[in-house]
Amino acid sequence: MTESTLKPRSHTLTDGPARAGARAMLRASGLKDGDFAKPLIGVANTWIEIGPCNYHLRELAVHVKDGIRAAGGTPLEFNTVSISDGITMGTEGMRASLISREVIADSIELVTRGNLFDALIVLVGCDKTIPGGIMALARLNIPGLILYGGSIAPGQFEGHTVTIQDVYEAIGKHSSGGMTDAQLHSLEVAACPGAGACGGQFTANTMALVCEFLGIAPMGLSSVPATNSAKAASGKRAGEMVLELLRKNVTPSKIITKTAIENAITGVAATGGSTNAVLHLLAVANEAGLSLNIDDFDRVSSRTPILADLKPGGRFVATELYAAGGTALVAKRLVEARLLRGEALTVSGRTIGEEASAAKETPGQEVVRKLNAPLKPTGGLVILKGNLAPEGCVIKVAGHDFKTFSGPARVFDSEEAAFAAVDGNQIKKGDVLVIRYEGPKGGPGMREMLAVTAALVGAGLGDSVALLTDGRFSGATHGLMAGHVAPEAANGGPIAAVADGDVIVFDIPGRKLNVELSDAEIQQRLTRWKPPAPRFTNGVFAKYALLVSSSSLGAVAVVPKSFSSAGQSASSPGLGRTL
Repeated sequence: MTESTLKPRSHTLTDGPARAGARAMLRASGLKDGDFAKPLIGVANTWIEIGPCNYHLRELAVHVKDGIRAAGGTPLEFNTVSISDGITMGTEGMRASLISREVIADSIELVTRGNLFDALIVLVGCDKTIPGGIMALARLNIPGLILYGGSIAPGQFEGHTVTIQDVYEAIGKHSSGGMTDAQLHSLEVAACPGAGACGGQFTANTMALVCEFLGIAPMGLSSVPATNSAKAASGKRAGEMVLELLRKNVTPSKIITKTAIENAITGVAATGGSTNAVLHLLAVANEAGLSLNIDDFDRVSSRTPILADLKPGGRFVATELYAAGGTALVAKRLVEARLLRGEALTVSGRTIGEEASAAKETPGQEVVRKLNAPLKPTGGLVILKGNLAPEGCVIKVAGHDFKTFSGPARVFDSEEAAFAAVDGNQIKKGDVLVIRYEGPKGGPGMREMLAVTAALVGAGLGDSVALLTDGRFSGATHGLMAGHVAPEAANGGPIAAVADGDVIVFDIPGRKLNVELSDAEIQQRLTRWKPPAPRFTNGVFAKYALLVSSSSLGAVAVVPKSFSSAGQSASSPGLGRTL
């Protein structure tokens, strides 16, 4: 692309006598004559003052815009929404979290299409802003990239490092008498020492790694921790990189391929990453028009060893991974094992194999294992199916060694009811907690269950009970926990038929999740079942519940099949793929 064609979209907005009105408005925002001759680069910022994950992105945006200007572009910053999972966990507010992913993608699309940006950079920092940003880039398919704000530093409590995971587990320990009020308060004060996303290989850091392994975020820039002095230079370099993508007309569809998605799944599996990556990569594939199903995660994970010793199941946090050699070191190991397709293109202009080859391993580091000494021979994600989950469910096996488990069901129709039972010491060893009507539609919004799972760990039950839900789990969850059970209860899935005392069987080697009931008994119970009244009848929650797909498909808001435009189905390949 030549300099004269660097404004393939924005020239319609800014060029010529007829656009004097638009230029007059933009001048009031600080633009001058020279700015209109340059490509307009959208800087989608997910800054929010509520919580540390995105709190510092305003400052990072300054450096990004400096890089864009230095490379010959005109940056235009705008904001979108963000919901902090760590803050809203265990409350009604958590229903907004997954829904926000769709709103983030939609709002970035609206501002980008409305202002005819020539390229786009998306600054992200937390669980849903990251996949929402990727989805927007895949949908818009204009030159662009993701820049992650980086991980928080670990806190220090009683001589050891701590994260937000420790706080939630301490709540359970406190309720069972194992921690004093003063200790809990001291931990609360120490756990989150500054800006940045939650420190373990929880959802934010998992999805940040996904961005790098997809190639849509520059490896080595995104993973610089939030408060590291190198973050400013990373922001400036990312801003320059956007112009390079524009000049070469490298669009997301050239980067986000099926190969790239399988590379991303490999990275998640090798680092014991969050089960939420399953939902989000399914959603990204949907936006990119790529074929991906839930069984692909099990296929890729089963051939991938766990190499990174990261929390919640391991010892280290993201800042320690960065110090050890970073995500590039993980990629290097996987390329050497021929598990990562090194030819996949990234936004740096180099392949992921070239990025991996540049990794610098810190001597003596213990975070990333050698290939001949993995933590586990197979990856951290397992997909189970059976008469309780015909469409599948997701288990993270990185933090435990369970092979099978069976026990009587303790059934709860909300997260709050389950938490009250745990908090009240009503759960016994051997129980299987069933939390239902918390799926994408039934929630709505598919809340994470960290409050419950952490309370179980804190109460000393983490290794002696199991849990299944049509909701989600936090990336900080560990133990035998099956999430995303589909079909969900609100859609009349088999989970809706389970009663207290039914025996539930987990068979991880056999990839099965069953209740010891005959098909006839399950169907008989479901004939008596009535769907619950919707929790919301208007607003964004009601719209999401009406449009959302199954968790096995990514819990994306889907356009009704009857919708069409100019005779073409909205689900037809290519519709809306470019501006």
